[in-house]
Amino acid sequence: MPTLPNLDHYWLPFTANRQFKSMPRLIKAAKGNYYTTIDDRTLLDGTAGLWCVAGGHGREEIASAVAHQLRTLDYAPAFQNSHPLAFEAAERLAEFLPQGLDRIFFTGSGSESADTALKIALAYQRVTGNPLRNKLIGRERGYHGVNFGGLAVGGIAGNRKAFGNGLAGVDHIRHPLNIARNAFTRGVPQDGGIELANEFEQRIVTLHDPATIAALIVEPMQGSAGVILPPAGYLKRLREICDKYGILLIFDEVITGFGRLGTRFAVDYFGVVPDIITCAKGLTNGAVPMGAVAVKREIYDAFMSNTPAGAIELPHGYTYTAHPIGCAATIAMLDIFENEKLVERAAHLSAHFEQAAHSLKGVPFVKDVRNIGLVAGIELESCAGKVGARAFATYLKCYEMGVMVRYTGEIIAISPPLTIEKHEIDRIFSTIAEALTSLDAEGEQALDPTRYLPNEQMWAAHQQEIRHQQAALAHSE
Repeated sequence: MPTLPNLDHYWLPFTANRQFKSMPRLIKAAKGNYYTTIDDRTLLDGTAGLWCVAGGHGREEIASAVAHQLRTLDYAPAFQNSHPLAFEAAERLAEFLPQGLDRIFFTGSGSESADTALKIALAYQRVTGNPLRNKLIGRERGYHGVNFGGLAVGGIAGNRKAFGNGLAGVDHIRHPLNIARNAFTRGVPQDGGIELANEFEQRIVTLHDPATIAALIVEPMQGSAGVILPPAGYLKRLREICDKYGILLIFDEVITGFGRLGTRFAVDYFGVVPDIITCAKGLTNGAVPMGAVAVKREIYDAFMSNTPAGAIELPHGYTYTAHPIGCAATIAMLDIFENEKLVERAAHLSAHFEQAAHSLKGVPFVKDVRNIGLVAGIELESCAGKVGARAFATYLKCYEMGVMVRYTGEIIAISPPLTIEKHEIDRIFSTIAEALTSLDAEGEQALDPTRYLPNEQMWAAHQQEIRHQQAALAHSE
């Protein structure tokens, strides 16, 4: 029996803590496309960590770069000072990004990137003489991190309701998911995109007066809400509407950036260029917390031209902006992308991945399959009064069977490392099929989480019993 750490003190994010601590799913190592659990079982990583480990786990190139940097310069002040690696990382990232988006502001995460982008958009309108443009538009079921700006423009109700009203001056356009019309579409749906995008102009722009709107922020593909794809022409039409009314367009590419769609960024996949891009996750292969915001040169130049000489152009930043360790990891990861042609590899695997994902059509409870690049969302039929229970049970069953998947609501999301092999893709989806078939055979009782991971439950119970005995002994003394 493995020895568990004391589980009392750590408050896990986006996790049912009491449930988790009753069956702790702990990982002690990772290499390539696999995790190792604390009891030495291997798990095939079907989610690239949290969408972030594009190059596979345990990259020696990144470890060496980070170790060297720690010994050379572990930290430099981010305000009024900097270090050479910050400028090198910015230049390398600018070369990787779509042409024209070459002014880089570094952050510590995707959440920080989203809030930074929103602040840049608001400040840009002010420095260019449009202070009344102070409204921000997001999208239903959108996810832009968990800071107050991103939370406000985000559209996932469960993430918002616990925190009150949030920011004022925010509205949302409709999300593009239409299962009745587009179920089991392979890749981007072909119908309804222009019509849906036109609602932005007809409803939101008209309601608020376009002269008051600073920016529209969208994920090209909505990942956290369950892999929601934009219909053909949708993003292009949003770009046209923003151009028509002088509204900045922000693409949140925290998930879609760095090869996930088989292109460097979703900008390249869809052929639509925003004014601002946010990114993180794959930037450092998940090895070091790091994010970035890329803006068009004319946005940066507006700040430089319209701010008094000697004044701070953008009063914004973080203690860890362009942290030397993050910059070292970024440069090492960009080298890996180039040397191993990971983007091209993802593009080559996309057709096989699509075929494997859609093999789930007809499997019990599968309501829809959505895919693009190396991403798939498998939407399941809900059980009345227990929304999410079936997806959670599927996640637990797959974990037992040696495959890590992600669940969100009643959707299983798959986004493996770009280093994934074809036989591993096949294993991911065959495991999901086997898990769902098992759930179907077991009926309602299969939704009970306590039916899964008996070893993990035993470890937790054993630890709890020891702690009770220690407490009783201490009390008796």
